[in-house]
Amino acid sequence: MKTIYSLLFLLALATTSMAQTLHVKVGQVTYLFPAFQTGDMTYADGSTLTIMGKTFALSDIDAATIDNAEAPENTVSVTYDGDVADILISGDVAKYLSPKVSGAHVSIEQSSDLDREITYTLSGESTDGEFYMAGSYKSTIEFNGLSLTNVTPVFSGAAVHIQNGKRIKVKVVTGTVNTLTDAASGTQKGCLYIKGHAEIAQKGTLNVVGKANHGIKTGEYLTLKNAIVNVTAALSDGVNCGQFFLIDSGSLSISGTGDDGIQCDVDGDTPTAETEDHENEDSGNVYLCGGNVSITVAANAAKGIKSEGCINVSGGDITIATTGGGAWDSDAKKTKAAACLAADGDVVVSGGTLTLSSSGAGGKGVNTDGSFAATGATMTVRTSGNAVVASVTGSLTTVSSSQQLDRYASNYKSSPKGIKADGVVSISGDAIIGVTTTGAGGEGIESKQAINISGGQVAVEAADDAINASYTSANGSKTGTGDLTISGGLVYARSTGNDGIDSNGNCYVKGGLVYAVGKSNPEVAIDANSEEQKKLYVTGGTLVALGGLERGASLTQTCYSASSWSKNTWYALTYGGETIAFKTPSSGGSTLVVSAASAPTLKSGVTVGSGTSVFGGMAYTDATATGGSSVSLSTYTGGGGGGPGGGGWRW
Repeated sequence: MKTIYSLLFLLALATTSMAQTLHVKVGQVTYLFPAFQTGDMTYADGSTLTIMGKTFALSDIDAATIDNAEAPENTVSVTYDGDVADILISGDVAKYLSPKVSGAHVSIEQSSDLDREITYTLSGESTDGEFYMAGSYKSTIEFNGLSLTNVTPVFSGAAVHIQNGKRIKVKVVTGTVNTLTDAASGTQKGCLYIKGHAEIAQKGTLNVVGKANHGIKTGEYLTLKNAIVNVTAALSDGVNCGQFFLIDSGSLSISGTGDDGIQCDVDGDTPTAETEDHENEDSGNVYLCGGNVSITVAANAAKGIKSEGCINVSGGDITIATTGGGAWDSDAKKTKAAACLAADGDVVVSGGTLTLSSSGAGGKGVNTDGSFAATGATMTVRTSGNAVVASVTGSLTTVSSSQQLDRYASNYKSSPKGIKADGVVSISGDAIIGVTTTGAGGEGIESKQAINISGGQVAVEAADDAINASYTSANGSKTGTGDLTISGGLVYARSTGNDGIDSNGNCYVKGGLVYAVGKSNPEVAIDANSEEQKKLYVTGGTLVALGGLERGASLTQTCYSASSWSKNTWYALTYGGETIAFKTPSSGGSTLVVSAASAPTLKSGVTVGSGTSVFGGMAYTDATATGGSSVSLSTYTGGGGGGPGGGGWRW
């Protein structure tokens, strides 16, 4: 009884003194009440005390003290220290919160009548602790020098679990390093799990180690600005979210995953398109707007970035590598393979720098069920794996011979491709794209509908068709035309095993500078589907074709051919006062065909002046060509194929 009277005297003193803050300590939780706001404190039945709406059992109060510090507002501070955690709760929100603490395992429940945003600041270190918060009002989580590992889950297996469906700001305090590791034995969805939508910001560093599921998981959208986020391990995806994913700045590094690097899904039953300022958006889109993204995934059929919607790249430095092989999808009865970028919707590239590499069997740089459009950015894509095929039982085999692939139905094989789109491929503007595929069956750029190149710079070297426009057929109906149109830009396309440029429909060369190299006869430099009465039409542009053109071509702009050509040799093509230079490769078709806006002259063995290199030596600007020997040209009527191939041009 004496203790109770002492406590009551202290509380009464708090309301009359100059003291600013009343500290009420209950176990590991201390409540900080501003003295001038405490007003009447209700003491009932000799057993409870209510301060600013928060009721305490007197028997639970360990201490009450007063100091002259200013009481904080709308805050909760959790400081971890080994196997304990100390919590400070500001008095203005005390009545809304129900904390529980077990050692360094902390749980805080918000009441449904909470009417303000609370900032939860987490700091310190624990090798066996966690933070769990549940509620229904938007909140801020602040990582301020936190190292938290969950070993024996009490409230959740996650290191940080926010069971709150509202907007959660995640502030990684500038200059701090924070590390989260979850429990391997838990059933949590992620090491850092946020039920609602998360906005990660500020200029600190956040390291995440996911041992049971995803590294970072949000139920709704996830955005990243300024912060440095490193997911160094995840049993499943590195980052998994719904609605949309957006990185504006900062850095995101993902490695050591058991599945995809980033996966973004549509959250609801009815997806939306992109909305203004992404308000109420549920598109499944991924937006790469700036910053640095580095992703390495090694699992079979894993994707660097997987979007249930579209992938839009408008800025930033993006580096993605996949090393895993193929996998059999028993539900879809289909062979799948890894890809750096994979979208159910479109892939649109308008800015930034992308470096994509896939070394596993059947791997792809870009794989989209929609269209692919590049209007800007610099892309370097390399695939080095062979094709992968499956038997009717689903057992997988890597195939190193392109010819063997024809024995398998399409669903039972996956070929490596630099850029593959089920929809239309469009390249224009300032886009710079370099693609190399070396494995069996590897095509550089493939569309299942049509390809349109009206600008930009495109350089492709492939084991199979370098650039291929195809179409799909289902139940007797055809989707897409298979047409390929080049009306501008700079295009270099070399195949070491097939056609340089191939269209399953008509092929149109209307403009631009085109340098195509095909394998020896029956393959050609530029092919059209003459078997189905389609044609190659050359009506403009500047053309160099090693391996000849498809038979029956319509050559409105006159083409000329040389009787032979020399390997690894610089040639100069002059027309209308302009000169371009190209270097022949070490192999390719025997027929050399050239065409330009006016009758050209051709020299071999020229010396080419220095210039600005594009595509690592395959193309140059500001070049001059001197010396050399004249090459005899005759009018070319179409047809040919066969003899020596990589090279480049100068203009």
